[in-house]
Amino acid sequence: MQRVKDKIAIVTGAASGIGAACAARLAQEGALLVVADLNLEGAQEQVRRIKESGGQAVAARVDIGEESSIDALFDLTLETWGGLDILHNNAAATSLSSTVDAAVEAVDVAVWDDTMRINLRGTMLASRRALPLMRSRGGGSIINTSSGSAQAGALGYSAYGVCKAGIENLTRYIAAQHGKEGIRCNAIAPGLIVTPVTQAYYAGELGEMMLSHHLTRRLGLPEDIAHALVYLASDEAVFVTGQVFNVDGGLLSHQPYYADEIRARSANAASAANVAKGAA
Repeated sequence: MQRVKDKIAIVTGAASGIGAACAARLAQEGALLVVADLNLEGAQEQVRRIKESGGQAVAARVDIGEESSIDALFDLTLETWGGLDILHNNAAATSLSSTVDAAVEAVDVAVWDDTMRINLRGTMLASRRALPLMRSRGGGSIINTSSGSAQAGALGYSAYGVCKAGIENLTRYIAAQHGKEGIRCNAIAPGLIVTPVTQAYYAGELGEMMLSHHLTRRLGLPEDIAHALVYLASDEAVFVTGQVFNVDGGLLSHQPYYADEIRARSANAASAANVAKGAA
């Protein structure tokens, strides 16, 4: 099935993880791709794999914290493919959130500023470059990567969660301002996604604890996000804009005591079974 056949797409943060899975899936569905990442070698490796599978793609280095780098990415896209139909704003400075992003009282202000500059401002700048290109082709689809962190508080990662909340509202503003031009803008909010980098971290007891808060039988995979992305990028979603799609295994759709209630009910059932066994 070629749901985005011959549509021109940029995927940022596409060297690994969610971005790599989304780029691969778009290529399978017929898109002409620019695989962009700060890690150029990683982007080139993804392009090699896409071409081996019969897809069409070029690699580009992009630093979404630098406007000139974003401009160069769009110039390359125009030179290579001649336009733009799909933009997946997936890149983010995740290294900041995994090191020194903390509770509000403790967060390094420089880290806060860099997180907003790279993640939120970078998404805005890339979208702004995409809009006139999509307008000239009669429309297009912008898909931003948000996070469950945008919708619920946590003990740390304050800057990351706030910047993602900003991305969700940016999504709505773009949708409102450009919908009549045929340009749709949506966001995907992944939950806990297991990648090769995080697989060992979520193995064992920690993974079981995380899974207990999901409504599904397993944790998320990058391919789960890619499935949603292709739908939003395709003409099947022509009536969908300004939305945030939670692809999180139901993590944020239940009462906060969900996992505790399951454990309590299981314990009560076991206790009742033991009482009945003793009475017999």
